[in-house]
Amino acid sequence: MTPRPKPGSKADRDALRYDMTAAGCTITDIAIEMRTRYGMRPREAWRHARGWTLQEAADRITQVSSQHRGEAVAADASLLAKWEKWPGPSARRPTPSVLLAMADAFACRVEDLLDLDDRRVLPDADLRLLSGTTSSPEPTPATRITATAVPEPSGSELVRLAADESATWAQWAEASNVGDIALEQVMADARALASDYLTADPLPLFVRTRQLRDRVFSLLEGHQHPRQAADLYVVAGYLCGLLTWMSSDLGQLRDADTQGRTAWLCAELAGHNDLRAWVLSTRSKVAFWDGRLRDAVHYARRGAAYRPTGTVGVLLACQEADAWSQLGAESEALGALARADDARETMAGEDDVGGIFACQPARQENYVAAVQLRIGRPVDALRAADNALVLLKSQPVRAYGTEAQIHISKAAAHLATGEAEGAFEALAPVLALPPDHRMEPVTRRLGELPVDFNRAPAAGRVGLRAAIEKFRLHSAPRHLALSPGEGPA
Repeated sequence: MTPRPKPGSKADRDALRYDMTAAGCTITDIAIEMRTRYGMRPREAWRHARGWTLQEAADRITQVSSQHRGEAVAADASLLAKWEKWPGPSARRPTPSVLLAMADAFACRVEDLLDLDDRRVLPDADLRLLSGTTSSPEPTPATRITATAVPEPSGSELVRLAADESATWAQWAEASNVGDIALEQVMADARALASDYLTADPLPLFVRTRQLRDRVFSLLEGHQHPRQAADLYVVAGYLCGLLTWMSSDLGQLRDADTQGRTAWLCAELAGHNDLRAWVLSTRSKVAFWDGRLRDAVHYARRGAAYRPTGTVGVLLACQEADAWSQLGAESEALGALARADDARETMAGEDDVGGIFACQPARQENYVAAVQLRIGRPVDALRAADNALVLLKSQPVRAYGTEAQIHISKAAAHLATGEAEGAFEALAPVLALPPDHRMEPVTRRLGELPVDFNRAPAAGRVGLRAAIEKFRLHSAPRHLALSPGEGPA
């Protein structure tokens, strides 16, 4: 038995239109039924009676209006949706030219597109202008052209009409679908998510971040003051940046790149340099783990060029050093580490968001240890790793991902200096991480350890290899890849 479609869904509307057409009902009958059954505004009901999408209807309205000299209407899906919902919130008043074009497109009378709510708020001048166009029960394009040839208002009536139009626009411009308290709350929620990501399980947090992003996107689809819109774009940019970071940590680099592009668009629309820098930092991270090391350097340098406040300048320099060291460019890597120190000393202001969008001293030392290892300085790497662990203990929040990478660097430094026992000891807390905390950077770095070292007992080597393989098999990215259904969006 075929299940009944959800009431009000497209399938439900299509079924209603088919049944009524088969029963001999007119388009007018179908539009009236749409209005009463689904609570639609009249203009929306007529569109659905025709079975058109917003874009299809907008194209027809534009095409029809272009045939009328002097009253062309440029419609699109977004604008048509606002015309349909008027006089509701975040809507836009259709002008007489728009209503006439819609009536032609739908082959109905203008009065069919208006209800009492419309008539109560339409300017008197518009109602007078439209009153001469609704006498014919079955309008045609020819009669429409004749009917719309109404004399333009003049004298005091023209002045009054202009004042009405300005007042109507002012009401629309003054309205907003978000207040300052709501803006403050979504930013506070974004900060909480960025902070929670340092210690919480990633997948549930991904779901929460996605939900908040959707709420902000929905608000941006409405109407607000330019300052409020800019603030919403900032929040949206940080949330997409957070989804970029999470997607990368879950091994979904292509999806991470997509999130990064959207985050960059938000930063550009907001004109916010600190957000631009953080987005470029996330994109540098994705490029690094994707093996696009030159891109990682490029993104890091672009981000630093914005001269951001807070700690992002430190992180960008560390990321540049990381990429240079992977490329084997020792002098460039050390130069970038020196710039990270300079950025720390000259830092102005605080981070907007914090959490994952902050570079605490322990995080910086983690990068130093990794870079020193790659350029062949294991003693310096061990010193940096030990320093990072001391600094981490003094932080109010200890990021398990950063801590795991520090221990891996420490183990690698011990292996490079022939201290197998020190390596085993350093890796113990890493191997004890629960599967949900085993992110892609940790599993990748763990897999790069040279476990075939000569000075350790054979049993120890075999045991370590087995432990690492088991760790990687039961990691968050692997569980995500093997889970049914769709991954993070």
